[in-house]
Amino acid sequence: MMIRLFATLLGLLLVGPPATASAQSAKAELKDAQGKVVGTARLNAVSGGVKIALKASGLKTGDHGFHIHAVGKCEPPAFTSAGGHFNPGNKKHGKKNPEGAHAGDLPNLKVGADGTGSIDVTAGRVTLKDVAGLALVIHADPDDEKTDPTGNSGARVACGVISK
Repeated sequence: MMIRLFATLLGLLLVGPPATASAQSAKAELKDAQGKVVGTARLNAVSGGVKIALKASGLKTGDHGFHIHAVGKCEPPAFTSAGGHFNPGNKKHGKKNPEGAHAGDLPNLKVGADGTGSIDVTAGRVTLKDVAGLALVIHADPDDEKTDPTGNSGARVACGVISK
């Protein structure tokens, strides 16, 4: 019994405590300009990037640009405090742009007639460490995946800071 306890303590001293789920995951609560929660996102570190699972409601039907923005501030009503798309590589916008894409560019969020939508996507140009403290933003219009700097995705309609 004493030997096992000693071995456990020695292991903790040498390698530290075991990694917790929170070290490998983060979340964001996205709010609209009135402060109403319209989406929740769970972010998990995976091989090759960060998996983002977003569920949203109360949005207009259709496709919406969805991006990781460079600043972890979501001041309504326009959410311009979140800055531009996360772009540490200084690329152009969109996967269809030969000079792109930004690290924060993500596929469009599809919203149904009932105002709800969800997306599970892996952001392959980032790590959880890169994006913790930044913002997730949903735009009013679809992202055309090529026009720099925003993909013509329109106004920012929801924003949430990514926190561990």
